[in-house]
Amino acid sequence: MTDPITYELTGRVAKITLDDGKANAIGHTSIETLHEMLDRAESEAGSVLLAGRPGRFCAGFDLGVIQSGSIDDVRTLVKAGGELFTRLYASPQPIIVACTGHAIAAGAIVLLAADTRIGVQGEFKLGLSEVSIGMNLPIFAFELARERLSKRHFIRATTQAELYGPDDAVDAGYLDRVVSPEDLLEAALEEAAQLAEVPQPAYRTTKASIRKEALEHIRTTLDADMGNLNTA
Repeated sequence: MTDPITYELTGRVAKITLDDGKANAIGHTSIETLHEMLDRAESEAGSVLLAGRPGRFCAGFDLGVIQSGSIDDVRTLVKAGGELFTRLYASPQPIIVACTGHAIAAGAIVLLAADTRIGVQGEFKLGLSEVSIGMNLPIFAFELARERLSKRHFIRATTQAELYGPDDAVDAGYLDRVVSPEDLLEAALEEAAQLAEVPQPAYRTTKASIRKEALEHIRTTLDADMGNLNTA
């Protein structure tokens, strides 16, 4: 059995690939593994490229937990996910995503937390589906949405839980551009290699300044917000 998450250093790019053979759902084990790989990337790479498997980037949090009936378990997982997404958004390194297919709920939040998002053409859906399944959107999710999505799409994408195809996801703000399946990884790796050479500390200082207010709000509200998290 292959590892569901793999790490490969290519030049100055740390490529992290999610491929569990299924939905690439986010659970406690994958969160822990991603933190470990991000630690490694910070020590040896200039940028991080996150990719999924063909047809599926990430379908969200582990449904086994979300549908368990235990709200405490749900809150624990969502908080751990929120901490991971916040780390991605605050990363001193450029974070690039090769969105290989569907990116739903937590998968869409990863897109919002990344710096550059390159998607793939196809019959795929991207977006924040939480409200449609009876879960209120956590503060970290709608704050990232507020920062990254077009104002024209903000309400539709959050409170109305609209899902978008790849081209419409560019207009909404989930993706920066869309390419063909055969060009995706090459285009994403090229972008990541270019951004790996952006001078530091100028990059991380500027990024931290731009995102300071949103990050402070997310971090100071995370614990209390989990107490308000509910599912249908």
